[in-house]
Amino acid sequence: YARTGYHRGLDQLRRNGWKGFGPVPWAHRGNQGFLRALAALAKAAGEIGETEEYERCRTFVADSDPQAAVALGLA
Repeated sequence: YARTGYHRGLDQLRRNGWKGFGPVPWAHRGNQGFLRALAALAKAAGEIGETEEYERCRTFVADSDPQAAVALGLA
Protein backbone atom coordinates (compact mmCIF):
# COMPACT_ATOMS: atom_id res chain seq x y z
CA TYR A 1 0.00 0.00 0.00
CA ALA A 2 2.89 2.38 0.70
CA ARG A 3 4.15 2.29 -2.89
CA THR A 4 0.68 3.12 -4.20
CA GLY A 5 0.27 5.93 -1.66
CA TYR A 6 3.65 7.31 -2.61
CA HIS A 7 2.88 7.39 -6.34
CA ARG A 8 -0.64 8.73 -5.91
CA GLY A 9 0.72 11.38 -3.57
CA LEU A 10 3.38 12.43 -6.08
CA ASP A 11 0.70 12.70 -8.77
CA GLN A 12 -1.45 14.87 -6.53
CA LEU A 13 1.44 17.11 -5.52
CA ARG A 14 2.37 17.64 -9.17
CA ARG A 15 -1.24 18.39 -10.12
CA ASN A 16 -1.14 21.08 -7.44
CA GLY A 17 1.97 22.71 -8.87
CA TRP A 18 4.81 21.01 -7.00
CA LYS A 19 7.85 20.78 -9.29
CA GLY A 20 9.46 17.66 -7.84
CA PHE A 21 11.58 19.50 -5.29
CA GLY A 22 11.09 21.86 -2.40
CA PRO A 23 9.00 21.72 0.74
CA VAL A 24 6.04 19.43 1.31
CA PRO A 25 4.81 20.81 4.64
CA TRP A 26 3.85 18.24 7.26
CA ALA A 27 1.50 20.79 8.85
CA HIS A 28 -0.70 20.68 5.73
CA ARG A 29 -2.94 17.72 6.42
CA GLY A 30 -3.27 16.91 2.71
CA ASN A 31 0.46 16.13 2.55
CA GLN A 32 0.53 13.75 5.50
CA GLY A 33 -0.63 10.66 3.60
CA PHE A 34 2.14 11.08 1.06
CA LEU A 35 4.76 11.66 3.74
CA ARG A 36 3.50 8.69 5.78
CA ALA A 37 3.68 6.44 2.70
CA LEU A 38 7.21 7.63 1.98
CA ALA A 39 8.22 6.96 5.60
CA ALA A 40 6.69 3.48 5.40
CA LEU A 41 8.80 2.78 2.30
CA ALA A 42 11.91 3.99 4.13
CA LYS A 43 11.22 1.78 7.13
CA ALA A 44 10.46 -1.27 4.98
CA ALA A 45 13.66 -0.75 2.99
CA GLY A 46 15.63 -0.49 6.22
CA GLU A 47 14.10 -3.71 7.53
CA ILE A 48 15.23 -5.70 4.49
CA GLY A 49 18.68 -4.13 4.31
CA GLU A 50 18.11 -1.88 1.29
CA THR A 51 20.25 0.92 2.69
CA GLU A 52 20.33 3.06 -0.47
CA GLU A 53 16.52 3.04 -0.75
CA TYR A 54 16.19 3.67 2.99
CA GLU A 55 18.48 6.71 2.76
CA ARG A 56 16.78 8.01 -0.39
CA CYS A 57 13.33 7.86 1.21
CA ARG A 58 14.52 9.14 4.60
CA THR A 59 16.27 12.08 2.96
CA PHE A 60 13.21 12.82 0.83
CA VAL A 61 11.05 13.02 3.98
CA ALA A 62 13.59 15.18 5.83
CA ASP A 63 14.07 17.50 2.85
CA SER A 64 10.30 17.80 2.42
CA ASP A 65 9.85 18.91 6.02
CA PRO A 66 12.20 18.17 8.94
CA GLN A 67 9.14 18.20 11.22
CA ALA A 68 7.76 15.23 9.25
CA ALA A 69 10.98 13.27 9.76
CA VAL A 70 10.68 13.78 13.52
CA ALA A 71 6.96 12.96 13.62
CA LEU A 72 7.47 9.80 11.56
CA GLY A 73 10.49 8.50 13.47
CA LEU A 74 13.08 9.14 10.75
CA ALA A 75 15.08 11.95 12.37
